[in-house]
Amino acid sequence: MGSIWIWALGAAALLALLYWELWVCEGAHLGRRFVVWLYDLAAGYYERIKRFDTLWERRFLAEPVAQAIQNLDQARILDVGAGTGRLARSLFQLPGVCAQVVCLEPSARMAACGRSTTPDEKALWVRAWGVPLPFSEGCFDLVSCLEVLEFTPRPAETLAELARVLRPGGLLLITNRVGREAPWILGRTYRRERFPEVLAEAGFENIEVFPWQVNYDLAWARRSDRGRAAPAA
Repeated sequence: MGSIWIWALGAAALLALLYWELWVCEGAHLGRRFVVWLYDLAAGYYERIKRFDTLWERRFLAEPVAQAIQNLDQARILDVGAGTGRLARSLFQLPGVCAQVVCLEPSARMAACGRSTTPDEKALWVRAWGVPLPFSEGCFDLVSCLEVLEFTPRPAETLAELARVLRPGGLLLITNRVGREAPWILGRTYRRERFPEVLAEAGFENIEVFPWQVNYDLAWARRSDRGRAAPAA
């Protein structure tokens, strides 16, 4: 009887571990190829899982981005980990937006879903990893990285790459996971009070952080004209 209980407890522990790693952490500790494989599997259901609200996305994502680039002629925007194109889709629903959004997404199926819902002439889809980014230094006016950083193998390197492709004075829009489960996504998240320091170390200034949905903070930052710091070890 005792052995049955041991097997039952072992099975329960395994199921709990699988739930935590596959659902909560989305495979973050199993390598980036595994993460992308999970997103390929979920691509057809992603929009239903996330339940994006059109009005919310417009008010709290598209409108602030449009305001940030309003004085630029044909702004260049990079959306790292674009998913199904939430930024491009919401941004181009606004009138008078003059920009091109490069949607970078490593999951082929997520990118396919995104292409079907974003304007071809304004959104360019690129399938690639966030490290290294396949772009030259300083070629974007604004870089976004939403709900992605904690799923990258080395977040400090990711931040360094985001800084590299931004022009001096360019804007970064990025999230940091801060929900109850965040500390258990080991080595991939930053404490809320620490995140501004992390961004400053990566070469950013004028950092502002706001609550974002339930489990995230949202940070706006500007790439320093003085260049970028080396990534933390």
